[in-house]
Order: sequence, then C-alpha cells, then structure tokens
Amino acid sequence: MTRVAVTGMGGLRFGVEVADGGGSTSHVVMVPRALLDAVALSEEDAERLVRASFGFLLEREPPTQILREFSLDEIGRYFPEYRTEIEARLTA
Repeated sequence: MTRVAVTGMGGLRFGVEVADGGGSTSHVVMVPRALLDAVALSEEDAERLVRASFGFLLEREPPTQILREFSLDEIGRYFPEYRTEIEARLTA
C-alpha cells in the first residue's frame, strides 16, 4: 500500500513523502495560485489539491519517476488529461 504524507512548507509550497513497500521518495511541490483559481479552491484547500494530484500521478507512474521538485501546473505537460481529471476528482 502506498502512503502519501503532505507537509506545508509555508505559502503554497509543500513537502510530499511517498512510501510504499519498496522504499520512499521525497518531493517539493509548488501550487500556483492560478491553478487554485482555475479549480475553484482557496489557499486553505491547496493541500487537498496536492494530495489529489499525487493520487493522479501514482496511478500513472511509480513514485521514483515523479519529479523531485515541480509546480503542479507542469503535470499537464506530461499528462494532458490532468486538468480535466483533477477538477472531476475535486468536485466528486
């Protein structure tokens, strides 16, 4: 089972640790305010967006393939369906 721990680092920056049977990986993630606005979330909901985004990524690749540091708006470059799917997940 994969465990995702999200820790606020101040502002819209988060530390994310992903642990599974094979070990763990650490990531630093920035949440662009424009993305929060686009999915109709407040700053207080940024952690929820990070968790949902990692759920999305982990369905498509192993934790070791996820960039160590990135902004959530970069996900759409690799997975064009990200924006549509993340909006659906957050409103479900």
